[in-house]
Amino acid sequence: MSPAKNASKVSPDLDTPTDLPKDAVEKISKALNPLLADAFALYLKTKNFHWHISGRHFRDYHLMLDEQSDQIFATTDALAERVRKVGGTTIRSIGGIAKLQTIKDNDEAYVPPREMLRELMNDNKAMAAAMRKAHKVVDDVEDAASAGLLENFIDETERRTWFLFEASRQEGGNED
Repeated sequence: MSPAKNASKVSPDLDTPTDLPKDAVEKISKALNPLLADAFALYLKTKNFHWHISGRHFRDYHLMLDEQSDQIFATTDALAERVRKVGGTTIRSIGGIAKLQTIKDNDEAYVPPREMLRELMNDNKAMAAAMRKAHKVVDDVEDAASAGLLENFIDETERRTWFLFEASRQEGGNED
């Protein structure tokens, strides 16, 4: 198989009908696809830390990270399908994710538990900020459905950030 000449060009067989103008579909796709890539990156990093967490709070952290990774993974299908519903194209491979992701991978052999939680907290904060930017884009092209989807995902992301913050605080301290 030869690589696609223009990955953003929609095949006539995939040309989903929409009332949105072509430029709006391109803006929506360009706003949502990086979020999709980051969701996959954050999902895998959260699973990585879930698998490799250690220490006296192992069970609590292990369960929290499993719950959070499931929640993150659940956003991927909704984001990709939203792009397709409006007639855009989306990520097709791990390589596509790597090109668009802004969440950095962590391939370290060992990461202390508190550092894992703080890194994930910061990644979730960055994800919420990116979702807010995408929300502005979809608002500007009057795509209420994408905006509503993002509003729910922002709330979920802020909740994960909060839980990670609280779990990563030092015992007896109130520092950030």
